[in-house]
Amino acid sequence: MASMNIVNVGKAYGSLTVIHGVSVEIPDGEFVVLVGPSGCGKSTLLRMVAGLEPITFGDIRIDGKVVNDLPPKDRDIAMVFQSYALYPHKTVAENMGFALKMRGETRADIDERVRKAAEILDLMPYLARYPRQLSGGQRQRVAMGRAIVRDPKVFLFDEPLSNLDAKLRVQMRAEIKELQRRLATTMIYVTHDQVEAMTMADRIVVLRDGRVEQIGTPRTLYDTPANTFVAGFIGSPSMNLIKGHIRAAAEPFFETDDGIRLPLDRAPAGSDGRPAFYGIRPEHFTLGGAVSAHVTVVESTGSETQVFARLGQQKIIGVFRDRIEEPSDRVIAMTPNANLVHLFDAESGLRLD
Repeated sequence: MASMNIVNVGKAYGSLTVIHGVSVEIPDGEFVVLVGPSGCGKSTLLRMVAGLEPITFGDIRIDGKVVNDLPPKDRDIAMVFQSYALYPHKTVAENMGFALKMRGETRADIDERVRKAAEILDLMPYLARYPRQLSGGQRQRVAMGRAIVRDPKVFLFDEPLSNLDAKLRVQMRAEIKELQRRLATTMIYVTHDQVEAMTMADRIVVLRDGRVEQIGTPRTLYDTPANTFVAGFIGSPSMNLIKGHIRAAAEPFFETDDGIRLPLDRAPAGSDGRPAFYGIRPEHFTLGGAVSAHVTVVESTGSETQVFARLGQQKIIGVFRDRIEEPSDRVIAMTPNANLVHLFDAESGLRLD
């Protein structure tokens, strides 16, 4: 187990900088998820931590020791990739113990470590099988077992569930989180799937264009997003961001660009007339009220109904537990919960408190 500090780390390819001074402090035993859209730099950052990509500037420290110039094999880190990369001609046991064999460990020690890892991952019945005889989830567990037997200070995961179907991804999410709790080991996990990030992480690092947008617990990022990017990225479906102006009257309200009034419980000081985004999560609407929206699509997921609509010229989505049929007049009345509204500056996108 180990703590890790990523201190003002950057990466440039010639004149093109792709990581712009990222800093993250990871205590011993924490599960941190790097999340963001494709091209945000999360995998590049993970590869720099692993030593697979050179650092242009900044420091990476493991237990306080700078490891910038250490080769990957000397960093005591184990990495699980999106591709299982198992040896097809080796059994599960041989795949899991191969790195130990290359290090010159004794047969008895290799067998013991493989057995312990197999017990943790429920792979004992499959140790004599070959990868072609395993399901996708079992292969991914073998790849994880190959990392566990090394007993590293830090585990790195680079989108390990992307190749699995939806049901298996849900199962493997729970297994990886349970594994982290049992091993109490520091883990850094990369994904573009914000649902994975929300369900697995102790803390989330949201990246965009090689920069950190916000770091916090899943609940913090969900309840108090720092800007419109985090607000729109965290949460599924994403937060509604409606353009308009704050009206700080005796009873404050928000006026959309189409002149529609939306409720506010309070307005920030000095914000009267300020251009802003009115943020409301889809599940924070209730049916009924004075706000009418033009329905475009109604989707039922069984437990919920998602209503896609237009509020004036702006698209919104509401999520309801009620069973809703598509209205014949294509108009639905809905009210945002004023206590759960988020306001963001229209120009900077930053949260207004």
